[in-house]
Amino acid sequence: MKKILNEIQQNKYFLLFIFLFSYVQTIEIRFQTEREINWYTFTPEAPVLYFVNAGILFLIMRFLMIYWQKSDNFNFKEIFKIFGTSLLLYLVILNIFKLIIAFIFNTFERNFNSQTFLNNVISDFLNAFIYGSFFLAFYYYRKNQKNQQQIANFNEMLSETKINQLKNQLNPHFLFNNLNILDQLIEEDKTKASDFLNEFADIYRYVLQVSDKKLVEIDEELAFVKKYFKLIQHKYGKSYQLNIESHQSQGFIVPLSLQLLLENAIQHNFGTETNPIFITVRIDENLTISNNSIQKRNTKSPSGKALKNLNEQYFLLTGNQIKIQNTNDQFSVALPIIPEA
Repeated sequence: MKKILNEIQQNKYFLLFIFLFSYVQTIEIRFQTEREINWYTFTPEAPVLYFVNAGILFLIMRFLMIYWQKSDNFNFKEIFKIFGTSLLLYLVILNIFKLIIAFIFNTFERNFNSQTFLNNVISDFLNAFIYGSFFLAFYYYRKNQKNQQQIANFNEMLSETKINQLKNQLNPHFLFNNLNILDQLIEEDKTKASDFLNEFADIYRYVLQVSDKKLVEIDEELAFVKKYFKLIQHKYGKSYQLNIESHQSQGFIVPLSLQLLLENAIQHNFGTETNPIFITVRIDENLTISNNSIQKRNTKSPSGKALKNLNEQYFLLTGNQIKIQNTNDQFSVALPIIPEA
């Protein structure tokens, strides 16, 4: 009983449509028959009877769908079989009820003579065909909605999995690069190495905190990058310089994207104190990170894996891609600013 009530609640607008349609149908039939409008034209007993009959037909169709429908996809042969059998069973059940009522009220001769019986069967068949078609259309509309939602949920889960895989690639990358810097500092200056290690521990906490987030506020990421750049300066001094031009900082970006682009600029360019690499972060319509290019010699060609990784994250989350411009003396990456998390 609870299940039936729940079904009625979920499909209440469809059932209301069926009742209103039966009401309009009754009014139209009565007007065509009597050619006048009076109080009888609007009495509800006939619409209620049509509605009950439609409910019986729907139950028959639903029962046959449960036991005969083998595929979740639309199959014309299955639907034709279910629909045709439902109409036949409906007409049989309906006429059994009419027969019982005719015997009770002694109206068999009037209601079951050949002409009246044929007219009633044709009328009942046409009504069943109309209401059954409504049910099929609604049923497959709801089924399609459910399938579309399942596909959307699956794609969201798939995107979530891919994003997590991409993030899991970033954390070891971040850790490896900084442990490499620490290893070099230990050989060059143990005091700097100690300071670097303490600051790195604080910064790595942020990395762990945002690992489960899809997006972070721009201000939060900028604060992290400023701290992270101090680590860079432990090793490189003023060979790499950072400038932030912020005209607005409302919005969100992918976590650790600025840090990744900062590392990219340092990894692929050779800066010195006399000829430094200037890294500029500019925030307006997009968030753009640019730097002058002084390519390192005798290094492997960059694979671009980190940028591809970042681009894929943006595409999965927003449908937008990052924009890369690379010339002989300048390299820049523009990240779309995401208005809401």
